[in-house]
Amino acid sequence: MGHSQAEKQQNRERILAEVSRQVRRDGLESVSVGTLMKSVGLTHGGFYGHFASRSALLSEALERALMDGEAKAKVQQPNGPQRFSTIVRSYLSRAHRDAPESGCAMAALVCDVGRADRASREIMTEHIEASIASVSASLDGNEAGAIVALSTMIGALALSRVVVDPVRSGAILKAARDQLNALDVAAPSGSTHTR
Repeated sequence: MGHSQAEKQQNRERILAEVSRQVRRDGLESVSVGTLMKSVGLTHGGFYGHFASRSALLSEALERALMDGEAKAKVQQPNGPQRFSTIVRSYLSRAHRDAPESGCAMAALVCDVGRADRASREIMTEHIEASIASVSASLDGNEAGAIVALSTMIGALALSRVVVDPVRSGAILKAARDQLNALDVAAPSGSTHTR
């Protein structure tokens, strides 16, 4: 008996949700089709009913991971873009550091994608550009400041996940938060930006 289209779509969503968490936690190369399918209660052979290849799965997984991380991060302020201090505090938090599987895919996967194919780099490039624009809006259009801020946040979060001493790891997050908050304070005079 065949599966309905609705069941097929639900299964595809389960696969993508699981692989999104997995790649953020363990990296792009961690994906084993057999293990993935078993983890969602489906057969290895059923994989090809959802994806043409492992490569196609990885492209969709990367896109989903980036979108999921962004969706979790977006808590819009009632009157416009997020406040810069809110973005910094949330991004450079211990909670975010300790939950790579549900956090920002850029910090989790930047090195993997840097070594990946052009298609994967293009997918992440779109999300990097959108993040720069979002942070820039929180800094009253300061694109250069947004690039520095995003680079600092991604780098600091990645480093804090590597350092095994929790005190030192927390110090990395705090130092980056402090420096970025100074960038926010240094916003151009006459700014309408609220802190």
